[in-house]
Amino acid sequence: MSDTLRAGVIGLGMIGGGVAVSLARSGRVPAVHDVRPGAAADLAGVPDPLPSPAEVARVSDVVMVAVVNADQAREVIGGEDGLLRAARPGLTIVLLATVALPVVHELAALCAEQGVGFLDCGVTPGDKAAENGMVAVLGGEQLTVDSARPVLEDWAKKVVHCGPPGAGMATKIARNVVTYGSWRTVAEACALARAAGVDPARLAEVIEAADPEGRTLLQLLRMQDADGVLPEAVGRQIEPLMTKDLDAARDLAAALGVQAPLVEAVRTEARRTLQLDSEPAPAPEKDDVHAYGLHMMDRAYGPGFSTAVQDGGDPFTTETVDYLFAQVWAARACPSATADC
Repeated sequence: MSDTLRAGVIGLGMIGGGVAVSLARSGRVPAVHDVRPGAAADLAGVPDPLPSPAEVARVSDVVMVAVVNADQAREVIGGEDGLLRAARPGLTIVLLATVALPVVHELAALCAEQGVGFLDCGVTPGDKAAENGMVAVLGGEQLTVDSARPVLEDWAKKVVHCGPPGAGMATKIARNVVTYGSWRTVAEACALARAAGVDPARLAEVIEAADPEGRTLLQLLRMQDADGVLPEAVGRQIEPLMTKDLDAARDLAAALGVQAPLVEAVRTEARRTLQLDSEPAPAPEKDDVHAYGLHMMDRAYGPGFSTAVQDGGDPFTTETVDYLFAQVWAARACPSATADC
């Protein structure tokens, strides 16, 4: 059955056209439609477009809809010459366009009324569509996913079922936040490096050499449990290092006259990022040199670290706490007399 499933593609732009090419390369030549009559001319193995989405529905079992926005999706699926006009029970519509979740649920309900399966499908990266190189990020019923999977696997390198209708779109939207948020991070970091006389290419070289697989980007996610909870002990261990490094970035930006709103926001939200809702215990008075040194030791290495040396009475330990941490470390970590340290 999987070999006989017929595929269709609506919209032959970069993504839809790439999907059609990948399907043709896989041996499942799709029926296609595009508002541009010659849209398939440069797409290897892809036939000429049919005159309407309804015509594609008549000869397809699984149809990918790769349009730009919600209005186009509504027209292609439910319009006068849309897919549902000629749909029969058993047809599956796979929406590749990124639209708001209410639109996903609206279109899913419309399809359900006619016994047509519906999957919302985020795709990434779009520039790999013609190389069987995209990930298909799905939301929908399991049976619908299973029935469409053979076609999906003919154009995607990986198919990920994220949950019920809307889950694929929500995952894609969340993924976009990571993408564009990291772009802003890179822009701000490059501005800071450039102002300090560093070629941003050297910054890229350092990042790629230190973390070639990009694991740091998702490290926070991997440290959380199945319920998305970061263990408090982990958060408290990371907090002093995180705030110290962000304070250094904030100070450097101020010294160089670089606007760094993201640094400010991340520093302000550091405790919420680490899921530390309670306020930290107030620092001891600096006049109590030993207690303050132990406090700074915990700031450097994580809460509770100082317990191992609190009872140490040897001169080396005392000098380490009273001088190295209470004075030297404190002066570097809290250069301002008004800093909350």
